[in-house]
Amino acid sequence: MVEDAEKRRRAAHLGPERRRPMILDAALEVFSANGYPGTTMQSVADAAGVTKPVVYDCFANRDELLLALLAREEQHLVTSIVSALPADPSVGTPEEHVLDGLTAFLTTAAKNPRSWRIVFGAQYGAAPAVSERVRAARAFLVEGLRLTLLKSLPGVTDPEANLPVLAEMLASMTEACARMLVVDGTDRSPVELAKVVSQVVGGGFGNV
Repeated sequence: MVEDAEKRRRAAHLGPERRRPMILDAALEVFSANGYPGTTMQSVADAAGVTKPVVYDCFANRDELLLALLAREEQHLVTSIVSALPADPSVGTPEEHVLDGLTAFLTTAAKNPRSWRIVFGAQYGAAPAVSERVRAARAFLVEGLRLTLLKSLPGVTDPEANLPVLAEMLASMTEACARMLVVDGTDRSPVELAKVVSQVVGGGFGNV
């Protein structure tokens, strides 16, 4: 109790901009554990060790808070994935490119399970604005995969028609593997899962 009171006194001396990262950290913990329906501004305040008015000083409502959290965690995942990719994408075969991308994504998901749950699972039970933002995050991923495939598979027949389909298929398989790592549980490592998917799609993509 004394420690909580001290945290609240310290937070009271900070402006909203300096408190926002602290509130977002607490929201990540709460949303990851409870999902959208089980999260309230009070539960975020409790996790942050502040009063509820302090949270409202930073974010007008729960949806605004989650949208800000989505943006932050999406950027964090993208940065982590990009940093894990090989420095020279022109080197290697199409199957190796797929394997590199899958390994980077799944390793990042395994290392940042709460971020993954927010970015790809926050739409369940959420308000329309939040669900739409999650769909936009997924569309961003699929477009990134399409561009990767465009560079990796220059011989694909009718790329305008086929690459979006291939990207959607790859995104679905990637999400399924990430869910196994983060939600369902599996004894397979990110590298092992990436190898399985790349072996499934690698040969088939070259024949499209």
